[in-house]
Amino acid sequence: MSRDFLIALSISLIFFTLLSFLFRNPKNQELSTSDPLACSYSNLSGLIDLSQTAAFFEGQEIAIPLIASKEDGYKVLSVANEERWVEVDLSDQKLYAWEGSNLFLETPVSTGLPWWPTPQGEFRVWIKLRATRMEGGEGKYYYNLPNVPYVMYFENPQVPGWRGYGLHGAYWHNDFGRQRSHCCVNLPVDVAKEIYYWISPVLSENKNSIRSTDSNPGTRIVIHE
Repeated sequence: MSRDFLIALSISLIFFTLLSFLFRNPKNQELSTSDPLACSYSNLSGLIDLSQTAAFFEGQEIAIPLIASKEDGYKVLSVANEERWVEVDLSDQKLYAWEGSNLFLETPVSTGLPWWPTPQGEFRVWIKLRATRMEGGEGKYYYNLPNVPYVMYFENPQVPGWRGYGLHGAYWHNDFGRQRSHCCVNLPVDVAKEIYYWISPVLSENKNSIRSTDSNPGTRIVIHE
């Protein structure tokens, strides 16, 4: 075979390998925990697994606190006079929840470590889950976290929902204000609960999950340095 043919064949193989890598996870498919480009979630039911009592994070077993593993009463979402939106400042490691130009809530957060960065841009919440299991990482950064509470996954055309980026409560550390996560935006659990019921899509009574629709769209999330 000629040298030019071998070069062309090699380029074709690389091209199709990249395509298969990029498109192997359609939206809403459960993620492989070995995928280094995605955060992981176990399922989209939002159901709390009350049989789980312990989590594993960075080499330590951690007890799951009661607030992260119990059913909560339904909290009605109040009507907003102006658009609600969420701002995440990566430089300051802070989240701001806004109603128009009025600040509703401010809190320190923990966003992605440099090798698991939180994406920047403008997004929309596509699903809210009362809880889900998250598992991934490797070595000292391996984690297995049942009942991650108050999860709000977001997406845009460049960052599809199956990548697993979201806002959620974190019961396994209290180091907010510093980069600490595996790509998501970690929130104190009590703050995550407040935001979860504040943003849209609006959650129906006694439901553990809700997807955004044209008639019940997700809140805008803006992430920047």
